[in-house]
Amino acid sequence: MKGKTIEDICIGDKASLARTISESDIYLYAGITGDTNPAHINEEESKKSIFKGRIAHGMLTAGLISAVLGTLLPGPGSIYLGQDLKFIAPVRMGDTITAQVEVIEIINNKIVKLRTDCVNQNGEVVIEGFATILPPKNRGDL
Repeated sequence: MKGKTIEDICIGDKASLARTISESDIYLYAGITGDTNPAHINEEESKKSIFKGRIAHGMLTAGLISAVLGTLLPGPGSIYLGQDLKFIAPVRMGDTITAQVEVIEIINNKIVKLRTDCVNQNGEVVIEGFATILPPKNRGDL
């Protein structure tokens, strides 16, 4: 898989990937990060929350955006500079989330700004935001 260099990227370029969030994804993420908030791992406690049951970690879901940026657009060799996120709706076990990115600006012919959204299987936006990426300058950097 090859990434795009700054010369290959155009405003309007898009990429996406989908993944179904499993219970093991949530437990593995909790173990890796130490985020054992009951909202994610305790069914009985989470039933008392505003979500009325367990939800995936927001950053687990946002990680799908990182996967698109690092593997598809711009892809390998890219450097993630920043991300603004807004969590719109909860993600539950069994939801299929599609992370979508679109190039919206190229700054000084070296930094790429992308719209970054995640939607569930019903087309509902669960995360919206913007990323800034430094793509590779030339093929040797891929």
